[in-house]
Amino acid sequence: MNAPDKPLSAAEALPRIAGRRLAVVGDAMLDHFVWGSVDRISPEAPVPVVRVREETWKLGGAANVAAGIRALGADAMFFGLCGRDEAATTLRRLLGERGISPDGLVTDDARPTTLKTRIIAHNQQVCRTDREHDGAIDAACLAALVGGLRGGGPFDGIVLSDYGKGVLTDESLPALIRAAREAGVPLVVDPKRGDYAKYRGATSLTPNQREAEQACGHAISDAADLGRAGRKLLAVTDADALLITRGEHGMALFLRDGGEHHLPAVATTVYDVTGAGDTVIAVYTTCLAAGAGHLEAARLANHAAGLAVRELGTAAVTLEQLRAVLPKDGAR
Repeated sequence: MNAPDKPLSAAEALPRIAGRRLAVVGDAMLDHFVWGSVDRISPEAPVPVVRVREETWKLGGAANVAAGIRALGADAMFFGLCGRDEAATTLRRLLGERGISPDGLVTDDARPTTLKTRIIAHNQQVCRTDREHDGAIDAACLAALVGGLRGGGPFDGIVLSDYGKGVLTDESLPALIRAAREAGVPLVVDPKRGDYAKYRGATSLTPNQREAEQACGHAISDAADLGRAGRKLLAVTDADALLITRGEHGMALFLRDGGEHHLPAVATTVYDVTGAGDTVIAVYTTCLAAGAGHLEAARLANHAAGLAVRELGTAAVTLEQLRAVLPKDGAR
């Protein structure tokens, strides 16, 4: 489907999601959970002994964004780095089980697949171990990644999901943004700290409030601070829109034409904020790819975040759930 001449309402855009095809480029992670119980302290050291009863694995990092896009019914292709290890095999398997193409994964023999292991006993995290290498992507892997992105299209939307693990660097971003812009589709970035000028060329960015504070160099304590930060970052990035996620305070959308919209949080109960940012950028970008305007896409992303934080762990929001909130949102 071609992009519409003018932005669509949420009600008009949602039926267009099926068949949309999006690319996600960023830091792949594998979340490993070890579940058990504790009934004694180790005689070797003053630490609990966890009796393991179950292990589970989930997509994490930028791979979780791809899972969120796929849950909406759009097609997703994931581009990132992995090692040549068992974790990479599991990562590819989980992507395949979700219906996400893993063909964009580039194997780097010099680094492990990012693996975060959380040991949980009686529903409380005892400790976490991280197996990762966050050095910058090398020239050969970058060439393979950019080549895959260029050759894997056409795409209706592209996400750059930066978790600071080496894929999106000052050196790699220009090449990736250039390749994404050549496609002429919405390019949305979930940024990390640093100079946001490096994201110039993106259609939109979705920092959280803390990231926005770090990027603009001042705290956000009231509406005036928020407005100043939004306008500054919009000017630095030259983006069409900037969506700042603010947790229990909702979201703030700043548009190139000077428009400013504040969306209150919709969650009445918060169990777990893990992956809420991934949900926001997945829904926001997919709706833009389907032809929605920035405000309509932000409203739907705001509702999706409210649904996601009601679940324990990372939760993917479905198209049916988004349809269910349309009457409450007053979408035309």
